[in-house]
Amino acid sequence: MTRQTTTLIVTGAGGVGKTTISAAIAIRLAGPDRRTVVMTVDPARRLADALDLHSLSNEPTPVPGVTGRWASTLDASASWEGVVHRYSDPDVGERLLKNNYFRAIADRFPAAQSFAAAETMSMMIESGNWDAIVVDTPPSAGGLDFFLAPSQTAELIGGKLLRWLTGSQLPGRRFLYRFTGRPILKIADAILGGPLLEDVAEFLLDLRTMYDRLAARASTIKRHQQRATTLVATTADPAPVAEVLRFFEELTEVSIDPAAVILNRALPLEWTVASRQPIRGIPDAELRANLKANLVRWGGEARRQATSMEGIAERYGVPLVTVPWVSESPTTVDGLNELLHGVEGLDAFL
Repeated sequence: MTRQTTTLIVTGAGGVGKTTISAAIAIRLAGPDRRTVVMTVDPARRLADALDLHSLSNEPTPVPGVTGRWASTLDASASWEGVVHRYSDPDVGERLLKNNYFRAIADRFPAAQSFAAAETMSMMIESGNWDAIVVDTPPSAGGLDFFLAPSQTAELIGGKLLRWLTGSQLPGRRFLYRFTGRPILKIADAILGGPLLEDVAEFLLDLRTMYDRLAARASTIKRHQQRATTLVATTADPAPVAEVLRFFEELTEVSIDPAAVILNRALPLEWTVASRQPIRGIPDAELRANLKANLVRWGGEARRQATSMEGIAERYGVPLVTVPWVSESPTTVDGLNELLHGVEGLDAFL
């Protein structure tokens, strides 16, 4: 019997603790009867360190000490090799994988990484092997690229410029090298040289042949994204908050309704209360005054954070889930498990 898979997408800007939160959520979801996998794209491999794994790859690896828990990290280059083999004819696929222009796109473009992540997530869902999948999205564009990449990739391959260069109908290869019919290619030939231009032309033609299959796949990926539970992770720092605002403003393009905003590293509101209390037991008046000023400053920052994030949550009509600040980021399975202990409101989405 095919499993009913729960998919959670943790998105947001880089540096806000998405990887840590994703790993902690996956540990919380895992159990003897619930096979759970977390997929990260974190290039620093902090997830592998926190889970006591020597290394991670595209292939999910069991997490030591956690029953029912696997982890993987995205290898964008390997994922794109799989994309090429699945959505192109064999001879075209072999040429593309050897083409330097294609390798550059697959290895270096943020949108290509986001498409590979979305494709890998979709394959995990369709495999029926998992009860729960947690996806730590690429941070490019504050996580928005992960949702835009399927459509952008299809548009790139079927776009106006590519159609103009290769023709409305796919022509024969020699036709593209007839420069009198393509003035821009004639100019390029004079500047770049014929052999280089032929490489470019062959790349464009091969790319075009993948359009129908990739366009259909993009539609499927978008449906998987829309059915998943999306959690937007952030801190209260100005740059990540700006990315959250951008994320919500541009969501109309992808029809995604986030389930919650997760405020990570939130300062305790108790500091606000403590800042209004007198400091006792410190006889040195100057030291007491400095401690008071410091407490007032941090209490004010705690209040500012809460007010700012509550305003965003109210503005966009989403719940706010607060993960408290800790002195050191968790680096063990036990630490990850403890991170979300007692966090209110999170269980509604898991």
